Amino acid sequence: MSGVAGKAELEAARLLLSRMGVSPADLVAAASDRPPAPTFAEYVPVVAAAVSAGTRRAYGSYWKRVVEHWGQRRIDEPTPSEIERLAEYVKSHVVARRNARGGRSAAEHLIAALRCLYRRPVADGFMSEAENQALKVAKPRRLPSTRRALADTRLAEINEVATSTGDDPALEPGK
Repeated sequence: MSGVAGKAELEAARLLLSRMGVSPADLVAAASDRPPAPTFAEYVPVVAAAVSAGTRRAYGSYWKRVVEHWGQRRIDEPTPSEIERLAEYVKSHVVARRNARGGRSAAEHLIAALRCLYRRPVADGFMSEAENQALKVAKPRRLPSTRRALADTRLAEINEVATSTGDDPALEPGK
């Protein structure tokens, strides 16, 4: 679906709203009744306190980066394009390690961290699911793994060396 309703869909929506006794103006007024969204600096600690320790460990550094860049902005302000730019920034400023893959995982984890972060303001009523900008940004595709299994012959060689050398008392005959 393209996201743009056709004439038939709009007419069906009007009919449904009228049968429910709701006007389009009521919908607009209801949206403006919600409280203003907090800033990232105010809200990241709320989310961090509400998630598990494992989630905090996985996403905490990314939330810190979001606060560094957008701390004083309201959580409903960034657009998908701005989220993509922040992901590119994170990707280009990743700490290079021996097994680095060009920051793709960092960009993927930033988007996952933002999706996790945005679930809470949707639940708390600061924004609707449709306003969750993080869901509108695609995660980068993962590259194929560089990990490979050892060949059976190589594994057999390793086992032979491990059992026939060294001074591990547990492997000595008669013990």
